[in-house]
Amino acid sequence: MHSNQEVNRQITINGAIVAPGQNKQLRIEIASLPTGTIIDIPVHVFNAKKPGPTILLQAGLHGDEINGVETLRRMLEQKDFDVQKGTVIVVPILNIFGFIHFSRDVPDGKDVNRSFPGSKNGSLASRIAYHYTKEILPQIDFGIDLHTGGGQRHNYPQVRYTDGDKMSEEMAKLFNAPLYFSSRLINGSFRKAAFKMGKPIVVYEAGESMRFDEFSIETAILGIKNILSHYDMVSSTERPLQIASVHLQKTKWIRAPRAGMFIPEVKNGMFIKKGQKLGCVTDTYAKKSKKINSPIDGHVFCVNHQAVVNQGDALFHIGI
Repeated sequence: MHSNQEVNRQITINGAIVAPGQNKQLRIEIASLPTGTIIDIPVHVFNAKKPGPTILLQAGLHGDEINGVETLRRMLEQKDFDVQKGTVIVVPILNIFGFIHFSRDVPDGKDVNRSFPGSKNGSLASRIAYHYTKEILPQIDFGIDLHTGGGQRHNYPQVRYTDGDKMSEEMAKLFNAPLYFSSRLINGSFRKAAFKMGKPIVVYEAGESMRFDEFSIETAILGIKNILSHYDMVSSTERPLQIASVHLQKTKWIRAPRAGMFIPEVKNGMFIKKGQKLGCVTDTYAKKSKKINSPIDGHVFCVNHQAVVNQGDALFHIGI
């Protein structure tokens, strides 16, 4: 008779069972549109015969953050989840409502990523969070949550982990994005709900909402493969050498000193020196222009692409 150590676990989602050695696409029914069209969350499960970790790969928690959606779509298309050990659960679009409305949130304006662990009879965002917390989170060991910058902000590829959570920090290193750092847990977030259940999550941030960014997508694919290969979940393949991630210890926002038109003069991802000119904010009449100089040495990892800004708007995020 096999011991629990010799055979992989079965996965059960929404009453459907995925036995060891099976791959299935399942759906978690959430609600319907006013037209009666059913909205459900597609879930791909790749369950190997041999035991190993169960990892969640998800994107589209914010519906307008499409780089992660394309990352997982491309990996599914390329059949990158030929899992030899353990289980990979892939959710390409969590917030279906936001995705079809080109919106970060659900139609009532609520943010799903501020609604965890959710409520069975709460708002639409809360119901999505509830079903997901109930059906997916109890079955995973750890996860990767793919995001992009919000609004006009473009994030250079980076991984965020939970301070003090050794497993998530180790995953952030293994992912090997150009930059990684710890970030606080936000009330109502998916990552905090998972943390409370003992499920380490790292957040990959790259690109800008509603825009594909090839470098961000390729870096995400490579990072996911790095982690799957590390745990022997997929056959190891030759990968190009990568420069080791830079571990940022502290981050600082540089804000607009005045209102006007914002002209950045440094590229995202650059290392900049204290006193270096980052850009300027100018009026529309060519009468006044205010230079923006860096107050520190560090790496630029987010640039605001909004052309017209107000005083105090966040323009650059710099990591030390």
